[in-house]
Order: sequence, then structure tokens, then C-alpha cells
Amino acid sequence: MEPLLIAGRLDELRASLTGTHAAQWRRLAEQCDWYRGQTPPPEHPTASITYFGPAAANLALAYRLTGQRGYLDEAWRWIATAISYPHWGKAKLPDHDLDAGWLLHGLSLAYSWLRDDLPAERAAALREKLDLQGQRLYDFAVETEGSWWSSSFWQNHNWICYAGLATAGYALDRPEWTARAKDDFARVLELLPADGSDSEGVVYWRYGVPWLAVYVDLLERTEGVDWWRRGGFLQNTFTWRLHQCAPGFEENVDHGDCHDRRSGHSVALYSKLASVYRDGRAQWLADRVARRHFWREAYASGVKPGVMAEAFYELLWHDPTVEPVDPAGEPTAAYFPDLGQVTSRTSWADDAAFVSFKAAPGGGHTAWDTAERFRRERGWDTLSAGHHHPDAGGFVLAAHGAFLAVDCGYSNAKRAAEHNLVLVDGQGWAGEGRYHVYKDLPHGSQPRLRDVRIADGWVQATAESAAMFAPALGVRRVDRTLVVTPRGRLVLLDRLAADEPREWTFLLHSDWPAEPVDGRFAIRSGSGQAWLTTLAPGDARVEQADTAIEANPTGSTPSLKITKTLRTLRISTPRRREAVILTAIEPTSALSPQPARAVALPGGELGVDFGDEQVRFEDGAVELTAGS
Repeated sequence: MEPLLIAGRLDELRASLTGTHAAQWRRLAEQCDWYRGQTPPPEHPTASITYFGPAAANLALAYRLTGQRGYLDEAWRWIATAISYPHWGKAKLPDHDLDAGWLLHGLSLAYSWLRDDLPAERAAALREKLDLQGQRLYDFAVETEGSWWSSSFWQNHNWICYAGLATAGYALDRPEWTARAKDDFARVLELLPADGSDSEGVVYWRYGVPWLAVYVDLLERTEGVDWWRRGGFLQNTFTWRLHQCAPGFEENVDHGDCHDRRSGHSVALYSKLASVYRDGRAQWLADRVARRHFWREAYASGVKPGVMAEAFYELLWHDPTVEPVDPAGEPTAAYFPDLGQVTSRTSWADDAAFVSFKAAPGGGHTAWDTAERFRRERGWDTLSAGHHHPDAGGFVLAAHGAFLAVDCGYSNAKRAAEHNLVLVDGQGWAGEGRYHVYKDLPHGSQPRLRDVRIADGWVQATAESAAMFAPALGVRRVDRTLVVTPRGRLVLLDRLAADEPREWTFLLHSDWPAEPVDGRFAIRSGSGQAWLTTLAPGDARVEQADTAIEANPTGSTPSLKITKTLRTLRISTPRRREAVILTAIEPTSALSPQPARAVALPGGELGVDFGDEQVRFEDGAVELTAGS
């Protein structure tokens, strides 16, 4: 059988190592040197062993490209340790989850590339282990159809495990494995949102979506089937990812379970999307990350195995024929309807102001509605939206090189109070305080984003989230209209109503405590600052508090914990049935700040006057005016 992924192009790849692929070859060689200095644990650790898969693949590819015996011996050192473990995975679903998927993929590629050069007994031992682990994973997928990752079509565990199974199936000629994976990915690609958005957030996009590319690439090279445009998700997902970049491109907006703001890039995936879709923007970002941001992510990222392990795909997927295109000409605002997300920036410059605002049901609209159909028609539980937070109506603001209004990142016991939202009598959403806050909620529990308007530098949208509160609270309305002006200022109007008088609390989280200054609040972080002005109601009570977040982002490593403290500004109304909270946020430099300008419109009109920009709310409409 021809070697997977490299059949028919080995000579071309070898010739490129001193030319078009020299930088990618250097990365691969350095990664292999790193493996040489490590000692694989002789006994299966409690922590994840996913890194064994790419270790085997990186070393095996280096050997196939160069013929250097040291790479073959080093690859076997890692392979021998991995196949000596009785099970793949220890703390969570041994043999049946991510560890198994990662190792099946990497070691199957290594088997395909090395089997003719390994001693017969070594090749047989590797094949026997792959056959055992593949059968275990296949049997689990069949037995659990309709539950967990076997049918969680919008979730990274599904993509990783089935991609691993498919790779082993092609390497070992097990058509029942490849057929099952093909059936799954056909459905996945048709059900993923066509706007390219990912409800799991940027970090899980970076962790999971490369596996969609892995599978589609594998399918094309083994069966000659082109699924790159099936469903639309893969074709559009780079645009979504580009608009999740904070100014400067190094960090990302951290909606959803994001371990941190630096674990968002995949040079390999950008390169593949650039090649397939001739997308110069993706090539530009791949080049920028590789040259300027890669090592910061490599040592600061909380996601394992991380970017270093992708070296072999960076080489295999690099296409030097795609010309980089600076995204400076890209629209500065974008709307992704499935996730109910709108993003806006004043420019693509590093010191721009950037805002992201979102509201959608768990997993996004497609997943929420389709999962309900699967539940009714088949009794399947397909919506694993545990990485999607209770954040409808929440927003993030970054400006002048700093995050100013922030999200919580990774959280296990998810709560609305961890986001820039409104609480009712101090309470958040019904069913919160758990990992999967959308599980078993009625289908009607759907927040949404409406009235999205993007024109002439203005961005406007309204989030509805009243349906997410406990019925006992009698909440009838929680509507937040967010307006971003051409100069990057924010105006937030919260219209709130309940059957009985309630206390309504506006939350603003930041990395550093807000400071009261002349009746306003200054939110400062490094080089950036924002003035926050509450324009209504006039009788609000203001408090400051700390919001502690603690999470374990992977069940495969029980000892791993992420902790952080949000500095929280709480603005509460007296108890009343209906309330209006009007807030203005003006970003500026912290090193040479401009004075705050926001004032209420005269004559009792509802709106904000910045002097050179006005926002007026009247009879359900929003009037936007830019002055000189």
C-alpha cells in the first residue's frame, strides 16, 4: 500500500527542503531534536499522552524525507513506549477518547511511512497494537451511537476520534473503520454552520478544526474524494477566525472555554486553508504567526500538545504558490448569524479598538435546532455544548493594545455572573453552575441576536436573553442593544422587565480594578484605558468585587487547574418591575488619555452625546449621528 499523504510526492517534497519549504523543514528538524532530548515515561502517566501521536509522525516524516537513520531509531523509541502501554488514556475513558484518537492518527501515519524500513518484528508489533486500539475505538463508537462523541457532530472529540480511526483504517486496510468515519464526517460537514463559526470558542477551534482538515485531506489523498466545499463550514471558517483576532493578531477574543488568549493559532491549518481556497489572507496570517507570534504561543499556551507538535503538517500543507494578502483591506466588522456574533474594530492596526458581542442558543442555532430533531426522531443526545458559556448579551472590548472589558475564559461551573451581562436579583441563568449549562433545557430556551446593522463604520445589534432565566423570577425582558461608533466607543442600552420588582445588576469585568474618577470609572490595563459612564438610572448603586474562576480544562489530566480573578464592577438599580440601564464606554490610551466625553442627551431623551458622535434611542429605533 502506498504511504499515506505523501504517495507520489516524496521526491518533490525532498527537493523543496532547500528551497520553498526550507523554513518548514527547519521547524521539523528542530522539533525532532526536541524529541531526542525527552524521555517518554516508561509507565503510562495519569496525564494525557496525546503528544505521543505527533511525536511518532514528526520523526517518521523526517526519516522518510532524509533517510537519516537517527530519525528512524528515535521514532521507534517513542513508538515502542506507546505500544507498551496496555491502554491509551488513563484518567478518562481509556482507549475510547482523545488519547486513543491522537495516537491512532500519529502512529498509523508512522506505520504507513516506516513499515518497510522497520525490522519485521517491530512492524508487526506496531500493526498489532494499532489493530487492537482501533478495534477498541470502533467498538465504542458503535456501542455508544446516539450519545457522547460518537454522535456529537459539533464537538472536537468526535472529529479527533473519528479522524484517528480513519487513519488507522486506511493504514491497516480496515474498510469498516474508514466507512464509519466517512459516514460521520459526511454528516458533520453538512451540519456545521455555513458561516464558519465555532461555538466552542477560538481555542477549541484551534484544537479541533485542524482535525476536519486532517480527515478531508486524508480522504482526498486516499479515495480521490474532494469534500473541501461540502457544507460550507471549512470554506468560511478562516474568515470567522480572522475576525476573532484581537488587534495585533497575537491574542484572540476568548468567548467560550478558552484556556487563555494566546492559544488561538494553527500555522498548519492556516496554510492548508490558504492552499485549498487560494486564500491569501490565511497565508498572510500563517506567515505572520510563524515569524512573530509562534514561540510566544508555544511557551504561553495552555493547550497540549500545542503548536510545536504540528511541525509535520506545517511542512506537508505549506503551499508557496499562494501569495500572502494583508487583511488591511478586509471589512472591519462582521456578522456570524449562526453563533449570533458581531465583531467590530476601528481598523486592522495594532492599536485599534475591537468589540465582540454575541447571543445564540447552546452550540449555535444550527446545532440547537438539529439536536432537537435528533432527540425527537431518534432519541439521540447529540448536543455536547459544554464549551459554550451562558454569555448571550455579553461583550468583550480591547483597545490600544490591551483587553479592557474581559470574558472569563475556561470555566467548569459556568455562570452568567462570569460575563459582562445583567443579573436579576443577583441571579443568573436557569440551570447554571454546571459544566454543560444548556443540557436538558427546553428547546424554547433560546437567546438570539436581532436587528444587526453594519453601515458607515457603525455597528448595532440587540441581544434577547429573557428566556434564559428561571421562571420563578418572572423575567419578561432582558434586551441589550449595543452600538459601536466609528471611533470605537460603545453605547449599551439594557431594557429590563419582570412581573415583580427586581434588582437589576449590570456587570463589567476587567483584568485590573476600575478606578472612580469624577463620577466615572477608569478601566486601565497597560497601554489601554476605557472611561465607563453610567447615564441611567441616576439612583444606581455601584460596588466593586472580585469574581474567582477555577477550572480543569481536561479530564485526562485531573491535576491541571486554571485559576483567575476578574475585577468586577457591579451597577445595581433599586427594585423595580422595569428598568433602563444606559452605559457609555470610551476607549483611549492609558499613557496619554483623552478626557471622557459621554453625556446624556438633553431634554430627557434616551441616548448619548459624545460631541462628535450621537446615539439616540426612540420608539424602538436607534438614530446614529456622526459630527465633525
